[in-house]
Amino acid sequence: MSIRLYDSLQQAVVDFTPREPGRASMYVCGPTVQSAPHIGHLRSALVYDLWRRWLAARGYAVTFIRNVTDIDDKILANETDDEPWYALAYRVELDFTAAYRALGILPPTYEPRATASIDRMLALIHTLIERGHAYAAPDGSGDVYFDVRSWPSYGALTRQSPDDMEDAADAPARAKRDPRDFALWKGAKEGEPASAHWESPWGPGRPGWHIECSAMAARYLGEAFDIHGGGLDLRFPHHENELAQSRAAGHDFATHWVHNGLVAVGGQKMSKSLGNSVFAAELLGEHDPAVVRYWLGSAHYRSTIDFTPGSLDEAKAAFERVTSFVARADAALGAAADVVADAGDGAGAASLAERVPERFAAALDDDLGVPQALAVLHDTVRAGNTALDAGELDAARDHRDASRAMLAVLGLDEAGEHPQSGGAAERALDALVSARIAERRAARAERNFAESDRIRDELIAAGILLDDTATSTEWRLDG
Repeated sequence: MSIRLYDSLQQAVVDFTPREPGRASMYVCGPTVQSAPHIGHLRSALVYDLWRRWLAARGYAVTFIRNVTDIDDKILANETDDEPWYALAYRVELDFTAAYRALGILPPTYEPRATASIDRMLALIHTLIERGHAYAAPDGSGDVYFDVRSWPSYGALTRQSPDDMEDAADAPARAKRDPRDFALWKGAKEGEPASAHWESPWGPGRPGWHIECSAMAARYLGEAFDIHGGGLDLRFPHHENELAQSRAAGHDFATHWVHNGLVAVGGQKMSKSLGNSVFAAELLGEHDPAVVRYWLGSAHYRSTIDFTPGSLDEAKAAFERVTSFVARADAALGAAADVVADAGDGAGAASLAERVPERFAAALDDDLGVPQALAVLHDTVRAGNTALDAGELDAARDHRDASRAMLAVLGLDEAGEHPQSGGAAERALDALVSARIAERRAARAERNFAESDRIRDELIAAGILLDDTATSTEWRLDG
């Protein structure tokens, strides 16, 4: 089965058709580093990490670009006397990098900053002017605008007519031919720091937001590439404007457009004005990052997910059912098979797709159906526990190895080690306790109830309680 994805431009689920056989090129809009990352940023980064990992597992050599917008109005507005705009941008960029790393987001192939590609932006603007799709503002401000009426396909991504669109709020309408025209270049304004200006044919200034991604995508992936991704909130105006200006400049640009759903908090849209933002540092400081990753990926990537106080508790319980089985199987079976290769760019990762159940692979092939894939994972875990309880070790090994391969594809198993809440210490404790539970189960099978009770009492004395079910035994710390 070929990989299929929902293409926002075509508004349909279509086959992924790479421009170059065996290779996949992706550009994802990264953060504007004006303030600390929040849960919405994490969700978007995770979605495209999952896409990247599955493309690699299917054998594609993936080139993955995620940019950093390190110059814009809000970054300038947030600078202080003690922290100039560029220092603020770099500090916040490091916060994003730390959050990505904690969540197991693979580093991009390249991560360009907007300020390092000003020359490419100027060249692209010059091309648009030459082609009759852009113009310098007649008021001498140094602004340059894209002429939306010059491009008949403007509005194709969001299926809108320009007449129905909101005005572009990036400059006074009096300087524009049409209030919907958007800024490609912003002339220097009084009060802005000189360090935030670059020389241009239209005077000193800085780039508009939309031109940055068009220039960086072309620089690192060429004028045509496979997938452009980003949050649903970027479809308009950002991605609509990217598509128009790139195509107007003569670039084919992205074949497929992919958008992830947003995050709500308690049923409300997350926003600064409502004061309900959930920040990455808070979330990752209070919860195991592996559990956060599990929860963020558990809903379909195009759906809205709702964060509530109990969201992570449910995810923790579900995730620990998986890791407890893997630890239990490891204790009963010995060292695990090495199922994990490089899951990042396709070099060595293709074998992962061959080691997961067919239903799991089919779910991910179908527009990255992670919820359906997780259902397969939990079915496998239940079957594996049943096999362990019955002493069917060959079947248990198969289920364990399949579970580990699925965890690896989802980025929940690093270098073949099952992550557990609390890190290495709890992984070691879980393995030891699982081994004692296996010994107790063997004693009960032999009707040696004195030995079975002795092991149980030994664990209770150590503060470990056992919960027996019809098919398995779970453990938990007392209190």
